[in-house]
Amino acid sequence: MVRWMPACSHLPASETGQTPIRMPMTARLLRAGLIALALGVAGCTESTLEVSGSSGNANAPLPQKIVQVMASKSMARGSPIVARVFKEENKVEIWKQKTNGRYDLLASYEICKMSGKLGPKFIEGDRQSPEGFYTVRPHQMNPNSRYHLAFNIGYPNAYDRIHGRTGSNLMVHGACSSSGCFSMNNSQMTEIYAIARESFKGGQTEFQIQSFPFRMTAANMARYRDDPNYTFWKNLKEGYDYFEITKTPPKVDVCEKRYVFNAAAPGQSLTASGACPAVAQPDSLRMAYQTYQTSYDAAFSHAMSASDKQPPKPAILGIQEAKLVSDWTKRRARGERVTVEPPSMTATGSIVQTSRMGRIDSPAGRKMAALDAAEAEKKRIAEEKAAAKRQAEQEKAAAKAAELAAAEAAKNPPPPPPVEAVVAAPEEKPGLLGRVGKRITNMFGS
Repeated sequence: MVRWMPACSHLPASETGQTPIRMPMTARLLRAGLIALALGVAGCTESTLEVSGSSGNANAPLPQKIVQVMASKSMARGSPIVARVFKEENKVEIWKQKTNGRYDLLASYEICKMSGKLGPKFIEGDRQSPEGFYTVRPHQMNPNSRYHLAFNIGYPNAYDRIHGRTGSNLMVHGACSSSGCFSMNNSQMTEIYAIARESFKGGQTEFQIQSFPFRMTAANMARYRDDPNYTFWKNLKEGYDYFEITKTPPKVDVCEKRYVFNAAAPGQSLTASGACPAVAQPDSLRMAYQTYQTSYDAAFSHAMSASDKQPPKPAILGIQEAKLVSDWTKRRARGERVTVEPPSMTATGSIVQTSRMGRIDSPAGRKMAALDAAEAEKKRIAEEKAAAKRQAEQEKAAAKAAELAAAEAAKNPPPPPPVEAVVAAPEEKPGLLGRVGKRITNMFGS
């Protein structure tokens, strides 16, 4: 039996709109200390639960190397942060605000384990990690996670919901064992958690997570020009570009079922399905963006004509592939024998899956294995009984056939063999007369 680690199955997550939750600092800190996301039924599933205290891991001091980087880059210990995730590069970056208001890179970490392909999360169970702009608030921090430490990234957001995307409790956590979440090793997660904790203590009410399929450079966008997710990625790139230009996290809204960034809409209430307002940006930002875009367009044209482009990585092909993987996830969770790896879909619509089969090592899997073993034993006993019955019937039929043959033979005995006449050879006479007679006999017959 193939054994697997449990996957990230999920329970309902907290609401993640763009409007900050305002509360007094004391109340925020108390809430951050008392509320955690506790253990669920499998994988990195965790639900909101009050706890009496937090683990020592959650209170670990900032590492000296992080403190030194902060000092060298004019960052206050409690200044705001923003997290950036790049799937293809397998990176989580933490950026922190400097005294001049702009953000700079504080630390970069290798993602220890991440499932799925490039592309967004579509539905519960598709094993995809999200792509988009998400918000983490103090109550989403979990100091008592089964996976060392964790925080919920806030999926689904308004964009996901308006597009009918489902799933919940998508985490960044430790333990390097997950499926569907961004899993770090424990020492990395301790650092990330401590950095976020200090920013919340410093007054930040929420921090942004920007999750991208890859660094959205001209070369990478050219590589993925034919991908079915390209339109979605172009929308994400607008927010990516604003951060690259300003080095501050953009204001994120959703309207007309798409992300909009730095939209100025005084007195207007934006809705995900409603009309987007006219974007009124400062001239300096507008001109900087135009200059950036002109440079990008030239680089993109060059990248499209380059002959040495790196081949693109696999990306999810849409809702049909997501449903295929989700069905596999559900059957695996029930303990059924399924392929060791989830199925995938090619651009032509054909399904690719491994030949190796296995069952998840869980109570459900062990129960199904026991039922299957009992059924197999029952089938074996039935087959042995049937084989023994056939053997007995064959022997009985053979014995009856032999008996009938013997009776038939007794009723009709075979005739005696014919008697052949025996002609005696003439007596050979001795001497000369005998020899003469033999010669005459040989010459003329008997």
